[in-house]
Amino acid sequence: MTVMTLPSVNAQSVVPLSTSELAAWRAFAETVTDLNSALEADLAPTGLTLGDYQVLVFLSESPDGSMRMVDLACRLQLSPSGLTRRLDGLVKHGHVDRVPSDTDRRVMRAVITDSGRTALAAAYPVHLASVRHRIIDRLAPGDVDAFTRIFSAIASGLQSADDSGNAVTS
Repeated sequence: MTVMTLPSVNAQSVVPLSTSELAAWRAFAETVTDLNSALEADLAPTGLTLGDYQVLVFLSESPDGSMRMVDLACRLQLSPSGLTRRLDGLVKHGHVDRVPSDTDRRVMRAVITDSGRTALAAAYPVHLASVRHRIIDRLAPGDVDAFTRIFSAIASGLQSADDSGNAVTS
């Protein structure tokens, strides 16, 4: 994911948040960490972290169950060393293998194993129940569509070119 940097800020020209905008920001800021902690805690009995679960999902969704390490790191927004640390536990538990590419021996691929698919299948209903309980069931039906629109707009804004054209690749 490429995230654009904020253009230079002139403190005199920044418009303060309205009462409702401030309430929205504070609700998000005061909830996001607690929500991630709750989702993480709910998943813990499966032996997977949210990061582990995300790796297994991405690998399981790829056509051959594998991804180039550089592509997986980009998708997870991790540095190469961060991905290595993330994969170490999954490799140790036999959920993922690191293998050289068949077409380019300089390239390493992460491959989900049968054990990884089993772990993902076991964790899925737990994670689904957690997401449903912590998020979806708290929203009215129309709010689900609004939730999608809101976070899609935020994600799009994070990837849009800013006035200065600066980009930060994470």
